[in-house]
Amino acid sequence: QVQLVESGGGLVQPGGSLRLSCAISGSTFTIYAVSWYCQSPGKQRELVATHGSHGTTTYADAVKGRFTISTDNAWNTAYLQMNNLKAEDTAVYYCHLDTDRGVYWGQGTQVTVSS
Repeated sequence: QVQLVESGGGLVQPGGSLRLSCAISGSTFTIYAVSWYCQSPGKQRELVATHGSHGTTTYADAVKGRFTISTDNAWNTAYLQMNNLKAEDTAVYYCHLDTDRGVYWGQGTQVTVSS
């Protein structure tokens, strides 16, 4: 069983920064990619960024140049560095893992950008 636990969310002022973490654990599996999604009230869950196991990285247009997705060398933890945050970034952020055993979601962490 694969488990994902997010942390790092909170309240931040516009222009501020946060770093989200996603702790990855479980028995032996092969990771294809890790992604971050966000979901605002009344909206569908949206893809924010993806980091593939071969090093490819993609971002939603709304966060390009402001957010950076990464992992540690062992792929035990995934990160989402969020800079120059805007009010419209307010959402619950979810970690998503694509593996040879299926796809997995974390429980989500709330990010609120407000003055």
